Amino acid sequence: MFKRRRGANVATAMIGGGALLLATACGGGGESGDGQINLVLDTFGVPGYDARIKQFEEEHPNVTVEERNVTDVANYTQQLQQNIAAGSGAGDVVMVEEANVAQFYAQPDQFVDLNDHGGAELEQDFLPWKWDQGHGADGQLLGLGTDIGSMGMCYNVPLFEEADLPTEPAEVAELWPDWEGFISTGEKFMEAETGAAFVSTIQPYFRAVMAQHGGAPYQNRQGDLVIEQTDSTRESYDTVTAMADAGLSASLPIWSEEWNAGIQSNSFATLPCPAWMLGHIESTAGDEGNGQWNVADVPGEGGNWGGSFLSVPAQGENQEMAIELAKFLTSKEGQLSAWEEANVLPSNPEALQDPKVTEFTRPYFNDAPVGEIYSETALELEPVYYGPDTQAIDDAFRAALESVEQGQASPDEGWNTALEEVKRATGEG
Repeated sequence: MFKRRRGANVATAMIGGGALLLATACGGGGESGDGQINLVLDTFGVPGYDARIKQFEEEHPNVTVEERNVTDVANYTQQLQQNIAAGSGAGDVVMVEEANVAQFYAQPDQFVDLNDHGGAELEQDFLPWKWDQGHGADGQLLGLGTDIGSMGMCYNVPLFEEADLPTEPAEVAELWPDWEGFISTGEKFMEAETGAAFVSTIQPYFRAVMAQHGGAPYQNRQGDLVIEQTDSTRESYDTVTAMADAGLSASLPIWSEEWNAGIQSNSFATLPCPAWMLGHIESTAGDEGNGQWNVADVPGEGGNWGGSFLSVPAQGENQEMAIELAKFLTSKEGQLSAWEEANVLPSNPEALQDPKVTEFTRPYFNDAPVGEIYSETALELEPVYYGPDTQAIDDAFRAALESVEQGQASPDEGWNTALEEVKRATGEG
């Protein structure tokens, strides 16, 4: 078991795609003989809870909160599954990543239904699509939203200058009011022969484009595949494979060493940027990257990549106090505190429109008005439901998109291969 020390230098990780520690050797807290309550909070990435936890303890002198935090995404889902299945090992409050909520919330008896504890009264405190994602199939409220991965588009200023493209965020956004405009801008960029690609890889765009359509792109709430009955999934696939067909991609697998090196060496000109991606770029590019990047609106109507929820496992011994902590951290004040501490974007509508968010600029990115950009795109989104087999489906489409951008398959071949793998992985083949 690891305990995150408040103020410790924890490596920057994407809040929507990071990981948390869920140790099998020890689980939630308990109550000591002197009436002291010890709560365990399992988190991933950099949630920005240090100040808020300290405040909670000050307001509850009989409560100690231990935050267990790591950034290993590969271990997260498997370990949480094991702890939930075993009935022990999970924290009193656990963070659940957006892509995995359907998987875990398909086991509603393993989590406290917050509707039974005044949760339904909190609906106005969350964006509608975020509120929707926190529910089980039968309406149980199983998670309260924390951050969101609202989208912007990062672009490399020196490369845009070299390609004779505008570099001011408002002017750049006018280049791509939609994805067709984004692709045509990419073609103009490639004609300039800067030596760089327009995009690093088409893979991350797939989920970003799908999120703009809303609905259920993969599975419905009954767990049935709806990919072939949902036009938006194929339309999103066709949009991103068109980027590869136009020769815009550097074909660098996301999160690979080559991809990170590409950020450092200006090997590509654009990158889809949820709020948490800014930290990754800054930590990867380092001091030499200061002022190299800026942020504009994403093409189309908003977009989202990542985000999380706080849930209370039914196995915990101090559920009432755990519920109070979850509400405290996900309140408007809690989300603004996390924004100030770690720049993780709130899912609370009032917090999104607070001057602390909307007027925030980031010096490293040429003082880009990132608070305004991210808050506005977040308010435009429609609810998206990702089913219990999201990870397996994502893996199948990721492989298909990689084969297309590397010229190993046509878009149709990639689509058909992905569908076959999806059906096999979900047992519907």
